[in-house]
Amino acid sequence: MTVSETASLSTYGSALRRLYLIRFAFAVVWAALLFLTSTMTGPLLTVVLVAYPLFDAGAVLWQLRADPDSGRSKVAGWINVVVSVVVAIALGAASTVAVAAALGVWGGWAIGSGIPQLVTAVRSRRYGGQVPQMLSGGISVLAGASFLAQAVQGGGNIAGVGGYAVLGGIFFLISAIRLGRTAKEI
Repeated sequence: MTVSETASLSTYGSALRRLYLIRFAFAVVWAALLFLTSTMTGPLLTVVLVAYPLFDAGAVLWQLRADPDSGRSKVAGWINVVVSVVVAIALGAASTVAVAAALGVWGGWAIGSGIPQLVTAVRSRRYGGQVPQMLSGGISVLAGASFLAQAVQGGGNIAGVGGYAVLGGIFFLISAIRLGRTAKEI
C-alpha cells in the first residue's frame, strides 16, 4: 500500500468515525422521541417515523460520496439510499392508516436495508471497525422479520422500533470506537 493510499484510508476512516458518532447520537435522540410519541397517532408520530429513514438515506449518501475507492461497486449503498427514501414515503402513508401498517413497513425496511448494510460492511472491512456493522445488518434482517410478524398480528405498539434503533446506534458507536483505534495504528 502506498503512502497516498494509506492517507486516503486514514482520512476516510476518520470521516466514517465522525459519521458513525453522529448516527449513534441521532438514533438515541430519535428513539427517545419515538418512545414519547409511540402511543399517539397523527402527524407528530408520522414526522418522527419518517425522519429516521430520511436521515439514514442522507448518511448513506454521504458515505457513498466520501468513499475514496472509486473502483469499488457501490450498488448496495445506492440500493440502501433508494429503499430508505421509498420507506420514508411509505411510512408517511402507512402511519396515517394504522400503527400496524407502519410497523409492517418498518419491518420490510429493516430487512431491505439490513442486507445491503451487511454487504457494504463486508466489502469495507479493510477500513476497520466493520464487524459491528456486519452484526447490525444481520440483526436488522431478524428484527425486520419480527416487526413484520407483529404487524400481521395487528400489533399496535411501535415503541419496539425505538429499541431497535438504539441497538443499531450502539453498533455505530462500537464501529466509531474501533475506527478510532485503527486510525491510531496507521
